Amino acid sequence: MQMEDIKNIAVVGAGTMGYGIGLTFASKGYQVTLQDRDEEILGRAISRVKNDLDTFVECGVASRDVIQKTLANIATSTSLKEAVKDADFVTEAVTEDVGVKRAVFGELETYCTERTILASNTSSLILRDFTSQCRRRDRILIVHWVNPPHIAPVVEVVHCEGTSIETIGMVCSLLERAGKKPVRIMKEIPGLIHNRILAGMIREVWALWEQGIASAEDIDLVVQGGFGLRLAANGPLANCDLGGLDIWYATEKQLFKEISDAHEPPERLGNMVKAGELGIKSGRGFFDYQNSPLGKEQIKERDRILISMLKARGDTCLGYEIETGP
Repeated sequence: MQMEDIKNIAVVGAGTMGYGIGLTFASKGYQVTLQDRDEEILGRAISRVKNDLDTFVECGVASRDVIQKTLANIATSTSLKEAVKDADFVTEAVTEDVGVKRAVFGELETYCTERTILASNTSSLILRDFTSQCRRRDRILIVHWVNPPHIAPVVEVVHCEGTSIETIGMVCSLLERAGKKPVRIMKEIPGLIHNRILAGMIREVWALWEQGIASAEDIDLVVQGGFGLRLAANGPLANCDLGGLDIWYATEKQLFKEISDAHEPPERLGNMVKAGELGIKSGRGFFDYQNSPLGKEQIKERDRILISMLKARGDTCLGYEIETGP
């Protein structure tokens, strides 16, 4: 199969990541089928697609006619067999559970054509642990998107055990055509690059919060108004160069022995999860969303900010011509 042969794409799992992946491909003219277990989930997915397309229009990165064109490219199905039978490329975006993913890939092996490329959005699991039953080892890989997938430019493409170089190249080309920036990871490790670095930061953030060093609001403010702001302009290693490696070396030599080396999340956080305090989706997490308009607008405002940052950089990752001014 050649890159030009990829026309039909199926996304298994239409939740937070799946619907955004589908939106991305549909906006570039691919025929996309979103599959999930019931119509309610699929209905929410289409509503999210419409809302995000409206945000694109509001932010000036898409014209109004793009909405109808994109929606016309998206079908939905509760039947996995029907969703993937004609697919050239399938992305699995179900829950991070080995058993669930193994069951899905077992069905994909049965329902998909021999030439179909199968991808998993996992970043915390090892691919062979849930795809060992599949014969097409050369056409299976991890393609890990960053949330929100319809906006974030980077997608991690992992050369897993048995994945062919041809498959890696084809998927990278597909992502580039969809306006993304694929990063080739030549050795599979749990967490890949994005989530491992994120885990290192969030471990220390949680430790500072649990110890009462500062409020959740102030911890977020330090990140947003400090190194988080710099990282939007330059990556962490470039920031080291800009600050001076001698200074960074001396500073971290002192701090590395002070920061958290916990192997488990904080007990306080575990108690919140047990109490059903799960963040925006439950109305309360580190912050209270039930008694504030912040809850309803938080995701939309995040997307507006991210789009503005990308526009300022002249980045066209959304797949549309971004105007940077006269």
